[in-house]
Amino acid sequence: MGAELASALDEVLIGRPDILIVLGGDGTIRTAAERCDPGGPLLMPPHGGTMNVLPQALYGVRTWCHALDAVVARPRVRTVSGAEAAGQKFFAAAIFGGPSLLQEAREAVRYGEFLVAARNGLSALRTSLDRELICLWDGGAAAKGEAVAVLCPLASPRLGPGEARLEAAVIHPDGPVDALRMVLSAAFRDWRADPDVKCAMAETIEVLGNGPVPGLLDGGRFSFEGSVKVRLVPRAFLAMTPEG
Repeated sequence: MGAELASALDEVLIGRPDILIVLGGDGTIRTAAERCDPGGPLLMPPHGGTMNVLPQALYGVRTWCHALDAVVARPRVRTVSGAEAAGQKFFAAAIFGGPSLLQEAREAVRYGEFLVAARNGLSALRTSLDRELICLWDGGAAAKGEAVAVLCPLASPRLGPGEARLEAAVIHPDGPVDALRMVLSAAFRDWRADPDVKCAMAETIEVLGNGPVPGLLDGGRFSFEGSVKVRLVPRAFLAMTPEG
């Protein structure tokens, strides 16, 4: 699927279109956004997946057809900043560490599959307990935890759209019960309010681990060796959104 998607995008972009409309999940949208830049084409990624992190930030809760109608009625060009982790770009959110599987557990809870959520959450915790991470903000302050989440300006409610910083959160559950509590709370409220989450704003973030560090970038899974440097990518691409 990855090779086919990349080939299809390359074929489309040969014609230098003014607008690239992509209907898919966060991983598909990330692949398309990587091929766009401030010089064009304009990217329009309406809802088409499960999490829809980037589409929701751009179009709210609109369905793909309502988003298209809204853009046609009142078009607006919006600058989107993203981030880069060891050469891999993302534009909404990333999570590093074993608890990256908590995203799957959250979706299971959303659809009422509580046993699946519990299994995924506990499995993720078992993986993460042996992989404590150290997170450095702007090369200074540090925090330890089992997972590090990074949000880009567009996906973070705490950052303004034009703010040149990233939001980082270090997650440190005390045990299996604590991890399951975080899975459930993530499905129903803001996980940043959890007492086991420490947040900070930074331009650069470094994640240090003893061995390979698993990561989830806009829905795509990666594995990084030992250290992951995350930096802000200002003006990554231009998006077509509705006015207001």
